[in-house]
Amino acid sequence: MTSTPTAALATTATLTRIRLNRRSPAARRDLADAVSLHKSVMLLAPDDLGENPRQQAGLLFRLEDATDDTPPTLLVQSHQPPDLTRLPRHYGTAETRSLHPMFQALTPGRAVRYRITANASVARRVLADHHRVDNKHGKKIVALHGDDALAWWQRRAHQAGLTLATIDITPARFPHTRRRADKPGGQAHSPGPMHALTRFDGLATITDPDQVSHALLNGIGRGKPYGAGLLTLAPA
Repeated sequence: MTSTPTAALATTATLTRIRLNRRSPAARRDLADAVSLHKSVMLLAPDDLGENPRQQAGLLFRLEDATDDTPPTLLVQSHQPPDLTRLPRHYGTAETRSLHPMFQALTPGRAVRYRITANASVARRVLADHHRVDNKHGKKIVALHGDDALAWWQRRAHQAGLTLATIDITPARFPHTRRRADKPGGQAHSPGPMHALTRFDGLATITDPDQVSHALLNGIGRGKPYGAGLLTLAPA
């Protein structure tokens, strides 16, 4: 790896798998509320990180639905091993592993299986009186679906040092936000524009290990505080 900061973080980064306990009120709350889930994940970041604590801690996460064999599972990646004692009691069972062996295995031409739940979207100018609004307030985030989402992921994967061989697309669930009784009309509190999430799975070949490392450590696309952007790889 040519980037010293990236190389250093690759030696300490971890991935934590938390199998959520659906009997836990905190876990049930997080499964239903994107803002609450974000706050629980942020408990794993050290205190006093200053501005942008999520970025400083390298926190990325993905919520995976239950299967016949496993409960809902929260994957959390961080630059350092997280302090799991800060999670609510009985929240779930967790295991943490180092990602250093994976980073060491990133070599040109290596075939991998990938998964990412991403906010496939673009910022578009909106029109005012048939003229384009030429300032940042004139931008609107537009969610992409179908072929547009596919093209988005193909571009982003190429930028991340991957050549895609196969792509499976699955619309992903985004937890709703709770209704606030203290707001007029029971208005929901929100992390901003709600993001549509799409899960991309498939096979790829590594073309640039440095770019792949950067994408793994920093995530891809918008919506990272709310469960988008975590890229995971496994041997093909």
